[in-house]
Amino acid sequence: MDTVCGSEPPQSKKVCVIGAGMAGLAAARELRREAHDVTVLEQSGDVGGQWLYDPRTDAADPLGVAAPVKVHSSIYASLRLISPRQSTGFTDFPFCPKSGRDDRRFPGHREVHLYLKDFCNAFGLMEAVRLNTRVLHAAMTPARRWAVRSMDLGLVECDDTDEKTLDAYVDEVFDAVVVATGHYSQPRLPSIEGMETWRGRQMHSHSYRVPEPFRGEVVVVVGCGESGKDIAMEIRGVAKEVYLVAGSMEAVTPGLSKVLAKHSANLHLRLEVERLCEDGRVAFKDGGGSSSSIAADTVIYCTGYSYSFPFLETGGAVAVDDNRVGPLFEHVFPPSLAPSLSFVGVPRKIFAPRFFETQARWVAQVLSGRRALPAEEEMLRSVEEFYRAREAAGVPRKYTHEIGRRDITYMDDFGEKYCDFPRVEGWKHELLVSSVRGMIENLETFRDDYKDTGSIRRAMQEWHLSCVQWQSSPPSCCSYTDGRPCPTGLHQRAQ
Repeated sequence: MDTVCGSEPPQSKKVCVIGAGMAGLAAARELRREAHDVTVLEQSGDVGGQWLYDPRTDAADPLGVAAPVKVHSSIYASLRLISPRQSTGFTDFPFCPKSGRDDRRFPGHREVHLYLKDFCNAFGLMEAVRLNTRVLHAAMTPARRWAVRSMDLGLVECDDTDEKTLDAYVDEVFDAVVVATGHYSQPRLPSIEGMETWRGRQMHSHSYRVPEPFRGEVVVVVGCGESGKDIAMEIRGVAKEVYLVAGSMEAVTPGLSKVLAKHSANLHLRLEVERLCEDGRVAFKDGGGSSSSIAADTVIYCTGYSYSFPFLETGGAVAVDDNRVGPLFEHVFPPSLAPSLSFVGVPRKIFAPRFFETQARWVAQVLSGRRALPAEEEMLRSVEEFYRAREAAGVPRKYTHEIGRRDITYMDDFGEKYCDFPRVEGWKHELLVSSVRGMIENLETFRDDYKDTGSIRRAMQEWHLSCVQWQSSPPSCCSYTDGRPCPTGLHQRAQ
């Protein structure tokens, strides 16, 4: 990637970041490091995005058919990280345990939320964040700037007349927009015969919070990803029977096999749902082509989420097709609208928040003029080549943005190529790989029954040393990682 040389000072742009979750906060910090004027619009009452737990659900729409959903968060009460905290933090803000808080290696969602708040406060980001603000519309103007209309949700809730509600709308113009709204809110549903008429309860995991409502029931959990396994194992403790439906035997890891054997009295595996019957039964397809069925009370679809940007108007320049957002050059820039429109946080199963930092730093440097993008035609050609390579490898379109946690090489190469981002230290790689191995081999206890041996023990020692070093000399609020001071001159060292 070209670096722009010369004596021209970096350009400061007025930038709108949509979303104050992990990706949005990473974007805000990197943009401010490049001296951009940043406004972060967040619809919730606090920062954190998905990690801001909300006990409410879309009770009137448990399947999440309406778009956008009313409740943003999809986190259930018992959710914990599946990656160790040692490899989860920002590069210069380690996710260190704090006294009186959840100090486990795989902490719960509240600890992650508190960490993001700590990050936000340490780097002075709250002054750029506008809470309780929903973006209604973002579109490019004839002058190639971005008109953004947002709504103050607090005013809308308080006012009871249409005339007063007009005051809740805010229209602003920005040089650039960074979309960082995440992709774990809008449910993605399967197409199963009989879903429209089945008389039992149907819901998406987006609306699952606690197991108690399923006490004594027969529950079918469709989907064998991390949330599907978590929810099935938790509901098993109160339900009469739980049937976990996997897409194929490849999804049945040694760890899951152990769980199924241990709890075989009321936890069962099925491979595919054939149809939902009008009499309340759920029919499954067996390997031989015959079918079996059970009478069920509830079906929970743990079938993932769809990318959704209902506020974004691009005239067709960016579209979502079978969960592929595109065209996006390197999952970030739409070629025809770059660099004024960008996306941070689209890739899935990545090394977060580190990869968000990498993407955000690239965006910030391109907007300031310190980096140059290829020509539009070249970016589009690169996207098309990427699509062809994925298709040749047999990767379904819906997995276009799924990178994979263990693909550290891609993430390292991306950062090195586009923004001189430091490569992942070997010990972080070791920790991440060991946690994935533990999840595969011993699903039920991998978060707590771990033993540090050899390289993992050395990795932990290095991580603890990094925590000590950070606590004795925290980073400057907006300083560059190469030692340059905060370009805005507004912030002192983090406390």
